[in-house]
Amino acid sequence: MMDSNTQAATAERLLDERTRAETRTAEPHRIGAKLSEIILGGQDGLVNVAGVILGLAAATPDMRIIIAGGLAATFAESISMAAVAYTSALADHDFYRAQRAHERREIRATPELERDEIREIFAGWGFEGDLLDAAVEHITNHEEHWLDIMMAHELNLQPVQEKHLLSDALLVGFSAIVGSLVPLAPFFFLPRMTAVWAGLIFSAVVLFAVGAIKARLTVGRPLRSGVQMMLIGILSALAGYGIGALFGG
Repeated sequence: MMDSNTQAATAERLLDERTRAETRTAEPHRIGAKLSEIILGGQDGLVNVAGVILGLAAATPDMRIIIAGGLAATFAESISMAAVAYTSALADHDFYRAQRAHERREIRATPELERDEIREIFAGWGFEGDLLDAAVEHITNHEEHWLDIMMAHELNLQPVQEKHLLSDALLVGFSAIVGSLVPLAPFFFLPRMTAVWAGLIFSAVVLFAVGAIKARLTVGRPLRSGVQMMLIGILSALAGYGIGALFGG
């Protein structure tokens, strides 16, 4: 039998090992989140602006109007995407803080019930016997650690870093601008109908690549995901072209 000091030391070591393992996954997760934001902004900007400028190209031969409309759509879309990314992340941040405050009140009002929930979590991790008792005792003697575990493993909520909210939103907005330039760029250098075809081809290639990368970041088949995203994007752009042609002279 281990004495109480040995039990506590063993429990703390195991908890530290689990914490380090979770920390090692944090940076790759952060990188994946950044890539997801880039894909989100770029895809949305590309598809929406492609629909707008192809519709304008079908409606008028005036390249100035086409380019002006494309640029207007580019910056309106990027600002909108950045604002939505910021406000939605801020809402997640505020929700996490509210839930953490609620969980803190529950710990202080009904500590035994909350202690039992910690016990269930640790038992699910393979802790048992004296080691389980020592781990529960160790965690419930530190309220902030207790809260961290309850938030992550009972409520399945992760904190949103407030310091990253603005930079992440700006990244989404910038990605939307870059994506918008894919179908728009040919109109600066090529005749109208040549630019239409060039924009469609460039957009199809980029959308396929984005879909394949997205599948690799999440779960899915890159080929299938790439084809799906390409078809959806091109159909959206062609819908814009069709509407423009309907009202064109």
